[in-house]
Amino acid sequence: GEAEKEGIFIGAYCINPLSGEEVPIMLANYVLMEYGTGCVMGVPAHDQRDFEFARKYGLPIRVVIQPEGVTLDPATMERAYEDEGRLVNSGPFNGLPNVEAMNAITRHLQEQGLGGPQVNYRLRDWLISRQRYWGAPIPIVYCDACGTVPVPEDELPVLLPYDVAFKPTGESPLTGCPAFVNTTCPRCGGPARRETDTMDTFICSSWYYYRYTSPREETMPWRRDVVDRWLPVDQYIGGVEHAILHLLYSRFFTKFLHDIGLVKCEEPFTNLLTQGMVLKDGAKMSKSKGNVVSPEDIMARYGADTSRLFILFAAPPERDLEWSDQGVEGCYRFLQRVWRLVNAVADEVKDAPAVPTKTTGVNLEMRRLAHRTVYRVTRDIEERFGFNTAISAIMELVNGMYQFIDRVPPVDRDPAVTKEAIEKLLLLLAPFAPFIAEELWERTGHAESIHKQPWPAYEEALLQEEHVTIVVQINGRVRDRMVVPADLAPEDMQQAVLEQPRVQKLIAGKKIVKIVPVPKKLVNIVVR
Repeated sequence: GEAEKEGIFIGAYCINPLSGEEVPIMLANYVLMEYGTGCVMGVPAHDQRDFEFARKYGLPIRVVIQPEGVTLDPATMERAYEDEGRLVNSGPFNGLPNVEAMNAITRHLQEQGLGGPQVNYRLRDWLISRQRYWGAPIPIVYCDACGTVPVPEDELPVLLPYDVAFKPTGESPLTGCPAFVNTTCPRCGGPARRETDTMDTFICSSWYYYRYTSPREETMPWRRDVVDRWLPVDQYIGGVEHAILHLLYSRFFTKFLHDIGLVKCEEPFTNLLTQGMVLKDGAKMSKSKGNVVSPEDIMARYGADTSRLFILFAAPPERDLEWSDQGVEGCYRFLQRVWRLVNAVADEVKDAPAVPTKTTGVNLEMRRLAHRTVYRVTRDIEERFGFNTAISAIMELVNGMYQFIDRVPPVDRDPAVTKEAIEKLLLLLAPFAPFIAEELWERTGHAESIHKQPWPAYEEALLQEEHVTIVVQINGRVRDRMVVPADLAPEDMQQAVLEQPRVQKLIAGKKIVKIVPVPKKLVNIVVR
């Protein structure tokens, strides 16, 4: 349970600056030293901890906030009143809502020169020295004559030595390297010793993305014009544990670098995606739990493409992924379907001409599906990293292509349309299953790697459905559905609905008040 509240009166009082009354100063075990200044004003009537403390030590309990329509009596109160209300026993502030009164009292104290608001930061100084080898050396030397001396800029960076013995002495490994430690003082030229602690490796990871913009610069960390063109980073992807460590330190650095005029941006990263974990039996994979799935075993049995496809398909990237052997098997079967599909038409599409400007019937429907799939996959990847839904769209395209090839006789099937659909399928699949996509790309007559091709394009006109299913409502209730041309004008939609025998039967003998057509969606008939 909660620890007993203990306190000691120190024999001294402070003065309430507004009332002039003496307030006893107590040491108490429930006041947190790290909260605020470590000193708080007890308000027993309106804080349960203070209430219990005051009852135990016989301290006065004064009501200063009353709920609407109720008068609180300290003598009969069993608990502190901690909700909102209006001030009482508060001089000129009586009657004010307590939230409003806080600001009014603060302003009054400021005007009287007695106090004011204060921001207390919980962040403390960052101790960056480490007794490790791996880390940036701290560019400081110690001279008996000059004291602590920074290494001059023309001698930077200080490089780590290679001849270091890693022994568990409790000291930095660099202390055992005399050639590194012993140096000369840059100020007086006398003997000096280098600092042997290194910086926390978070120091380096806090600004590496700036260095990426100028990796070959030898006289400066980065070129200002280049870094201002590239930064901030558009998209950061990393584990959620980075949010309170690496990402926070990176923000420290960027704020500092901005303040001293070395970079233009004030924030290092524009967008953050924290990917989920791969789980097995509901738990994070670990050797101690015995639930680790060996990638080598999966790849040996199913191939790298299947492993990759399953991980991207099984869950949205920001969600944890539950490993499923059945899911892996399903992705393997899907890739086998793709293999059979493409090989079945490989000879047909190798020498097929370009797609004609006008297609009709089943060929047009095939083109619509292919172009809609390109649109969906492109949108899912670009806008929300929806790899799982992108793969789902590709699977739907494969199903549609099987129907096209199995049900449409070759004489009615335009090889140019088949070729276009196959090419778009493989280009969309390539980022998810690069090896099988490359192999099938070559089998369909392409000499250059699929991974050197541009991302497939789609035609806006082909995204539109030729026909749509609309809902027929009567007084807001769904009564029927019907298929109409997608480009049907509202008044024509209205007329088509009224001509339906079922609709005529439902509205017979009733007065039509109004008809509300919503293009491509519904027609609502209001009758009475």
